[in-house]
Amino acid sequence: MSNQPAGYTGLQIGLHWVIFLLVAVQVVFHDPIAAAWEQWQKDGVAPFSLLVASHVVIGILILLLVFWRISIKARRGAPPMPENITRAQHIVAHATHGLLYLLLILMPISGMAAWFGGVELAATAHSLMRIALIALILLHAVAAIYHHFILKTDIFRRMLKPEA
Repeated sequence: MSNQPAGYTGLQIGLHWVIFLLVAVQVVFHDPIAAAWEQWQKDGVAPFSLLVASHVVIGILILLLVFWRISIKARRGAPPMPENITRAQHIVAHATHGLLYLLLILMPISGMAAWFGGVELAATAHSLMRIALIALILLHAVAAIYHHFILKTDIFRRMLKPEA
């Protein structure tokens, strides 16, 4: 893209960190929704609690925010990768981002199919994707730290400070 922006906007940065925080909440409070699912499968009655309702609402909110973030990126583009990045690192970075977006879309959809549709296969997929999502988030964070401290690129900083 010839008109690539030099950095991210405040909105893009805000969406990144809000989505991260919402995903972190989902991961931390995973046990109540998992227990509710198990109880539903055992008793045939979907239990309701504030944590269960919050998990559902936050999942839907994540989905909407991810679509918003993708739409901004599609219109605006993304900053170029630093020049000292190898072709392999470039491929891994793009694959990681693509998989993160994919999982952040599929997780809420599978959760809704499980919770509202009672689809057990969707619940199983949701649980497996949770593990993959956590692994990708850790890879993403380690890569940002590696870029900042080892490669001395601006990758980490540009997700903290909006483009001037």
